[in-house]
Parts: sequence; structure tokens; C-alpha cells
Amino acid sequence: MFLYRRTPEMPTPEEALKGRPDPEFTVPERHTVLGNPLEGPYPAGLEVADFALGCFWGAERTFWQTPGVWTTLVGYQGGYTENPAYEEVCSGLTGHTEVVRVVYDPRKVSYETLLKLFWESHDPTQGHRQGNDVGTQYRSAIYTHTAAQAEAAAASRAAYQQVLTSSGHGRITTEIRPAADHPFHPAEPYHQQYLDKNPGGYCGIGGTGVSCPVGVAKAEG
Repeated sequence: MFLYRRTPEMPTPEEALKGRPDPEFTVPERHTVLGNPLEGPYPAGLEVADFALGCFWGAERTFWQTPGVWTTLVGYQGGYTENPAYEEVCSGLTGHTEVVRVVYDPRKVSYETLLKLFWESHDPTQGHRQGNDVGTQYRSAIYTHTAAQAEAAAASRAAYQQVLTSSGHGRITTEIRPAADHPFHPAEPYHQQYLDKNPGGYCGIGGTGVSCPVGVAKAEG
């Protein structure tokens, strides 16, 4: 039984649930829409990006519908609990957020294009929530796999902050951290491609309505 937090607040490493050394389930072999393997190793030339933008059901569909994306899978990242279960993440005692892992072909879609889609598909100013979904597991985050990704993510955040501010929105709360320091833990099988299996299911994706200038303009200063 978990002691759920009354207000969204990140646990300390000492407070976090301990988890387990091995996952309690096996991820399905292939993507139900794209037909490609969910887990690596991936074919040479493909790259990996990790994005958290609220409930991962709708977020995953947003990315798998993007040309150039080879496969997607959802999971948990950014916290302390090893191989967490969904109920543990929902307790607020793991520190993890819901993440979509996007495997893409950079010859067909750029990381900058994926960043633009990320920013415009949610409200990155809401802190530990996204719309009616409240909790640390819904916070906005980008976990980068290369120095180039980290640089592009930071530049896009600065550029988007400028246009959000001019449109009357608040400060972006999105965290940008190295994926190497924050292992990705795949979510349970029923979460993978959830909206393909349940077309009328909850989506939860909605942006600010403000266009992101990534690839068009850079932040000044």
C-alpha cells in the first residue's frame, strides 16, 4: 500500500520507493502501428529521443504519427525507483515522469522538428501537472542522448520562452537532463500504443496554441 502525496512534490532519493532489480513484465516485441521492434538495439543510423509531456498515451500517438519516426514506446524516467510499476509512479514516490521514447531516422525527420512537436503539444509552464492530470509524473522534461541534443533542447527552450512570454504565458518548467544519468524504464505492456488498442481512450494532449519557432528563429541575447 502506498502513501500518496496530497500535493505534487518530488521525493528525495531517501524517500523514494526502492523498486526492484528486474522488471516484472516483458515489453511486447513490436509496435502495433509501425510494426518495428520496441526495444533496441536499433538499426544503424537511427537516433533516440526521450520526451515527457503529460499522460504518455496521447503523447506517444502524437510521435508515432510523425513521418520519420521508426518506433515509440512509453516508460518512466527522471526519478529514483528502479523498474517501477505504474501504481508506484502514480503514488508520487518514485520521482519518475511519464516519458515517450522516440526512435527516429534523422535523414527523414530532424531532432529540431521533434522538439517543435514536443513544445506545441503541451503546456510546459504548468509544473507538476498537465491540464487536469496532476502529479510529478506529469511534469515536462527532455532527456538528451547527445551533446547536440542537449544544445538543441536548451536553445529551443529559450526560443519558446520568448514567444510564450510575449503571448502572456509564464515560465517554462521543463527540465533538460542527460538520459545517461536517468535510465528509461519501459512501462507495462498495456500502456504501449494504448490509443491504438483503445481508440476512444483518454488522450490528455493539448498545447498553449503558441507556435514554437524552432528551426525558424533563435532566442536573442
